[in-house]
Amino acid sequence: MRLKTKLVLAISGMVVALVAIFSYFYVSRLVRQRIFEAYDSADFVAKEIRESARAASLADLGSTFAEENDPRQVDAVLEQELKLNKGLNTLLQSVVGYSPTVSDAAIADVSGRAIVHTDPNAIGTNLNLGERRDFLEVRNGSFLQQMKVVFGAPRVYNVHLPIQREGQPFGDIRVGISTVFLESEVQPELSRALIFSIIAILLSMALAASLSNIALHPLEAIGRRLDQMTAGVPDNTPDPDPRKTDEYGLVNTKIDRLGRQIRDVKEVFSALKENLDQIMGTLQDGLVLFTRDTRVVLVSASAERFIGRPRAEILGNAVEGVFSDANKLGRIVLDAFALHQPIPQREIELENGRRIQIALDFIAERGERIGALLTMRDTESVHRIENEIELSRRLAAIGRLTSGVAHEVKNPINAIVVHLELLREKMREIDPDTKRHMDIIGSEIHRLDRVVQMLVDFNRPVELRLVDFDLRRAIEDVALLASPEAAQQGVRIETQQSREPLAVRADADLIKQALLNVVLNGVQAMSGGGVLSITSGQLDSAATVEVRDQGGGIAPEVRDKVFNLYFTTKKAGSGIGLAMSYRVMQLHNGALDFVTEMGSGTTFRLILPLAGAQRHEGVEAITRM
Repeated sequence: MRLKTKLVLAISGMVVALVAIFSYFYVSRLVRQRIFEAYDSADFVAKEIRESARAASLADLGSTFAEENDPRQVDAVLEQELKLNKGLNTLLQSVVGYSPTVSDAAIADVSGRAIVHTDPNAIGTNLNLGERRDFLEVRNGSFLQQMKVVFGAPRVYNVHLPIQREGQPFGDIRVGISTVFLESEVQPELSRALIFSIIAILLSMALAASLSNIALHPLEAIGRRLDQMTAGVPDNTPDPDPRKTDEYGLVNTKIDRLGRQIRDVKEVFSALKENLDQIMGTLQDGLVLFTRDTRVVLVSASAERFIGRPRAEILGNAVEGVFSDANKLGRIVLDAFALHQPIPQREIELENGRRIQIALDFIAERGERIGALLTMRDTESVHRIENEIELSRRLAAIGRLTSGVAHEVKNPINAIVVHLELLREKMREIDPDTKRHMDIIGSEIHRLDRVVQMLVDFNRPVELRLVDFDLRRAIEDVALLASPEAAQQGVRIETQQSREPLAVRADADLIKQALLNVVLNGVQAMSGGGVLSITSGQLDSAATVEVRDQGGGIAPEVRDKVFNLYFTTKKAGSGIGLAMSYRVMQLHNGALDFVTEMGSGTTFRLILPLAGAQRHEGVEAITRM
């Protein structure tokens, strides 16, 4: 996902969250206010009815010929007075029109029987049947409870007010409040709040897009120059003004210097690489290069004659899988690795009477072992082997030079980061938009630092952060990451996952990067579109991942160079991706190989030991297939 897209989504998400919070408080206040108003209105109506009922209940019982000592006759007279009282009945009839939320009103006796009611058909009925809940519970309830009442199923709640005569309960007044009327009161305000929220979100997206274009313009220019520099494309950008001392000008100056140094290093390295390929192809002596974990990464063609095994079985195997203690050469080499003792140049006689010279040198950098070099030569090829050793030393010098180049550019980047933090401290009162610009500049400077760091990763020991995880999950993540670029190429990515978990113990980030490099290489190989399939499975004690493309295949003359650093057949390629993937698999005791056919595509296979498997079991068997 592009940084611009992330910025737009972040600002939009922030505005959505703010709008949602403000809308929540607004709606809660609105609903609560309407409920309070409905309750107060109903309570006011109930009190008005009570006053009218009180006046009617003060009738002269003597004129009605009722026995004052007979409660039944008194109640009957009072009920008759309430029914015939014009003022009370007029008030009851006007109740519904008086309040927008009141649905009905009634006076009931102590047993719940309706004496008077706004609905004439309800007079005399028992109002306790289907008893309505008290609206006071809604008034004092929480916001969520009030929302459920207002926007839930239509219901009617009562506001109760008791009536007494001469200190004795006579009945109560019941005013009904309809939730339908309440909802109609709240709905217009909610509609306006919803429209405001939508407008705020759209404005935030437009604002985020504008800010990202402004903030990322100089960093995009820096990114393009770095891409051109790593791809070896001539940089036609005008030289930066040396008088320009802002961060952008300083970074441009350092990029120019770094570009010149990298071009020089790349030219020297390419020349050395060509010389090494020629030597390895024509060398009559055996040469085997081991990594720090004793795995074979380089084998000369003539080494097959000394070891007695084809190169395909030697590459990727550990020293124990290449040599056997059943013969003299194998015993000497295995003992030297076990004791970590180099073998000075010496001459030995093999079982078949052939005499050869062998030497084992452990390669170290800054006191740390990074590999070993085994040479096996006939007596007459001593001088050629000396030249190869000199070439290896020159390659190590190239690695140190690359590290120096990275050190040269990392110092000013670190200085920029420090000054950017100081600037943040001095500008604590800046507005949020300016702060976002500074955050973006800081993140992009860190990204530039990672790009520089990538150039020296091949010559520096990597500290693995081993964790247990399911390789299938990493495959899904890589497929998702590669989908946008694949869609641009017209390529569809399909995954066929193993049904069983593929638990591995590895550095998850490095494994994802290695797999992503292989997948993107396959996507770029299918310029006419097609389907790229990723298949995972298990073979013996190792997990396998096959990435199959429908490209044109790899030409025979370059197949041995596919995993070489900086080797590429693409105009915009850097020659780093597959080399990095190859090294990552080596660091995890795994392997990376491929099968290709011109016109039918290429299948890359990544092999990684399962968690808990023995160190070299499974992988050795697979790489020998």
